[in-house]
Formats: sequence, C-alpha cells, structure tokens
Amino acid sequence: MGQLEGKTAVVTGGSSGIGLAAARRLADEGAHVFVTGRRKDELDAAVEAIGSATPVRGDIADPADLDRLYDAVRARGKGLDTLFANAGAAGFATLEETTEEHFDRIFGVNVRGTLFTVQKALPLLNEGASVIVNLSVRADDGVEAFGAYAATKAALRSYTRTWANELKGRGIRVNAVSPGTIDTPALTGMVGEENVEEVKAGFAARVPIGRVGTAEEVAAAVAFLASDESSFILGANIYVDGGENQF
Repeated sequence: MGQLEGKTAVVTGGSSGIGLAAARRLADEGAHVFVTGRRKDELDAAVEAIGSATPVRGDIADPADLDRLYDAVRARGKGLDTLFANAGAAGFATLEETTEEHFDRIFGVNVRGTLFTVQKALPLLNEGASVIVNLSVRADDGVEAFGAYAATKAALRSYTRTWANELKGRGIRVNAVSPGTIDTPALTGMVGEENVEEVKAGFAARVPIGRVGTAEEVAAAVAFLASDESSFILGANIYVDGGENQF
C-alpha cells in the first residue's frame, strides 16, 4: 500500500517534466491525480503514462480554467489532499530587454496563476492536506537575463510562508520545493535543441554533485511533502539542487 492510498491530488502543469514525474509518483503512492496542461495531445499522453489520473485541459492564468479544474475535483466527492502548484512560465530577458509583455506573461502565470490555483482550492482541501509550491534556486542566484522569472519565484517563496501561517489552523501544511537545474523538455524549449547540451554542461559545472538533476528526483521530494512522513514540516523550502545553492 502506498503512502497516499485513497487520496486525491492535483498537479498543475503535469503533462511533462517535473509535473509529469510528480503526478506519476503520487499515483504510484496510491493517489488519484487530476492533471492540468494546456496541450491536449501531451496531456492525454501524460494521463496514459500516469495511470490513475483525470486530465483537465487548461491554463492556470485563466480563472475559468481553474474553476473547471476544481469543479472536476469536487465532482469526485472526496475533497483534495495534495496540491502541487507546479505550472509555470519562463523566459530570458535582461533588464534592458524586458518588455511589458514579457513581465506580464511571467508574473501572470507564475505569481497570479499560482496564487489563484491555491486560493480556489481552499474549499476543497481536506484537514491535513498538503500544498506544495514549485519554486527554483534561480530565486537566489542572480543568473543573468532571468530576472523576471527569479523574481516570481522569490515572490512565491514569500507566499509559501504566509500561506503556511494562514492555513495551519485547518491542519493544512504549505511547503515548497526548489529544483536546481533539471533535465526537462522545458529547458530545451528555452535554449533550443542545438544549445541545450552546452547549457546543461555549463549549469552542471556549477553543481557540487557534478550533474544536472532529474524530474524524478524532484518528484521524490514532492511525494515526501505530500505524505505523513513530513507531518512536522511547515513553511519550508526543500532544495533539490545537488548542493547548487548550499555552497
């Protein structure tokens, strides 16, 4: 029997990368997982790979899509035990290059979208539920041309602490994970197929363990925070970064 047997989970941005790995791990632990994503073909393939899962196509930046997601969870009639607020947007732009469109897109998904992902889940969260927010080591390290993205993750770190304090009276634990450089399709999408190996090698050189991480390694931390094994952890941020932010 898995640690989440009979539980209900939501993973946003679960059609690839860290979200898909986390959804699979939560399902392996016994949870029924509602998975969101913007692209139908990828979402359908993800659900087939996950097993015990329900797809809900949508964008967390659209409140109507969030309402449809939680209507589907509500219809199952078992509330919500785990929310992994994972969906996000990224892109490179220096201070000089940053446009209103770039700023609005990154903040609209990462901060506004995540805020309302958690807020709209509140009526469904069962006592003892776990909310996990996906952050990033980039919030701390000042990588050039990643300012807007880093700022959104810093904002979410602050929100994680506040939400943990506000929801503790309901027995709901809010925590975060901060992945380092993880080998996912999103990285390739940002830098291009022709550049990705060079970029990964550059990042790996900064990691004390000497390599980039895997989505499954982040998923293991998510599963831990979702389970009763982390019952005394509240408002925390677990780095899954090979030591990148520790030295």
